[in-house]
Amino acid sequence: MHRRRRTAIIVSALLVAAPLLAACSNEARPGAAAVVGGDRIEVSTVQASVKDVRSAQERAPESEQLIKGTGQLGRAKLYELIVAEVVERAAHDAGVSISRKEIQDGRAAFVQQAGGEEQLAAMYLQQRGVAPDQLNDVVRRDILVGKLATAIGAANTPEGQQKVNKSFTVAAKKLDINVNPRFGVWDSQKLELGDYKAPWITQVTKEQQPAETA
Repeated sequence: MHRRRRTAIIVSALLVAAPLLAACSNEARPGAAAVVGGDRIEVSTVQASVKDVRSAQERAPESEQLIKGTGQLGRAKLYELIVAEVVERAAHDAGVSISRKEIQDGRAAFVQQAGGEEQLAAMYLQQRGVAPDQLNDVVRRDILVGKLATAIGAANTPEGQQKVNKSFTVAAKKLDINVNPRFGVWDSQKLELGDYKAPWITQVTKEQQPAETA
């Protein structure tokens, strides 16, 4: 059956290391890392997210390499929080929602593809700077992006990728995103925070068929 659509996230994010870069300049309210759709993302929220990742990295066998490779995590984690809101808005505008069962089933499929729960957690930590306790939220977003692509008829083509990116851009502009200068300048057209942009944003329409089992 061709019911399932997989985003490139499980391919690109697990096989291509995403650079986690530093910080640059915009305006947000005092104490906020960003304001998205009128809602604040607190600096303390970003700091807590960074702390979770650093703690997970320190426990990993290759801790020194992971920490060195992620540089300043603040911008990358704020980007992740902003994009989560952008995806939610784009999905809402397209009439797309996601159930708990879909999240559970999707995570189970990702676990199978990765070769186990520990392997999946390690891959997300290594390639995307995602701590184990952040994994469910990120998996949920990944699946939602796939459902959005299906809903708007975005095929596995460059044109399809542009179609999904356009839905993100429209959603981002509606949310009127403002970022604290310490984290950089948000660009709703390019979906970038400073010079940081996650690779999967431009690859969301690629499909991955479920692995066949013997």
